[in-house]
Amino acid sequence: MPITSAINNISVKTVLPIFWRSLADQPEVLQLAREAIDDLRLAHPESTPSNVQAVYMSPWKSHMLTDKFQPLAAEAIRAAKQVAKEFLFTDLEGLNLDLFVADCWGAIYEEADHTLAHNHFPSDFSVVIYLEAEPGCAPIVFDGQISVQPVPGVMLLFPGLLNHSVPQNTGRRVMVAMNLYKIPAIKTPSMLGEQAPQD
Repeated sequence: MPITSAINNISVKTVLPIFWRSLADQPEVLQLAREAIDDLRLAHPESTPSNVQAVYMSPWKSHMLTDKFQPLAAEAIRAAKQVAKEFLFTDLEGLNLDLFVADCWGAIYEEADHTLAHNHFPSDFSVVIYLEAEPGCAPIVFDGQISVQPVPGVMLLFPGLLNHSVPQNTGRRVMVAMNLYKIPAIKTPSMLGEQAPQD
């Protein structure tokens, strides 16, 4: 029988970045995502059980249920690659890595809805895109300290292990969330400019 010992930990105070960009110049992408949530609410009317205590949350793999999330997913991946290169000094493509959307869901928050504190580990990046946000609606709160007020058309991107929550909401806020994971980029001989082996 193998001998095992308890795993211990040492806490290290660190700073985790939160990135944002506006998608206001892509209203058609945002509109498609908003339509996707309404379509899913008709097709899958039961809200998905989770730490999101909202009037409606679509299934975890919503991007696999409708193509209307695909343009937004592509924007999220593009932004994450840019963040990796410009701010984290990592060229994912140069390391033969790619990003893919593992999870994607939409949520509609109304009066008193909220989200319990949680994180999205083991995702590399988590993404939140606000489609609707009435003035005074609840912010997203990172690590119990930093509040970011939703703005329609804004995308937030942050490390998946960063704890966050949403306090009790007032008004209405509609958002899409995604988890992005790194995967090896599979390159075929033709992509590398090599000749494929012959039989």
